[in-house]
Amino acid sequence: MFARKLSVERVDVSGERHACPLRWIDNFAMRNFTNDAVFDDTLPLADGVLEAGLRVPLDRLRPAMEDWFRRKGYLKAEERLEIAEIAKP
Repeated sequence: MFARKLSVERVDVSGERHACPLRWIDNFAMRNFTNDAVFDDTLPLADGVLEAGLRVPLDRLRPAMEDWFRRKGYLKAEERLEIAEIAKP
């Protein structure tokens, strides 16, 4: 089910990358918070690492996570997220 491994990084205003803490990723991955079944096939592994199934659309994952992180106060207005596939099936 979790066929892809993704990196989840916060990019600060200077362009420096930081692995998102596991607790942030885990908080997003809990469906009762996101209320979107398309993200059910996600499994937080470690700081900056998320496993995901093939049906998880990366073009929807980044903006959804970024929005959630902003609402929780994890990301500042000038920061952004970058999600990249680090292991392909």
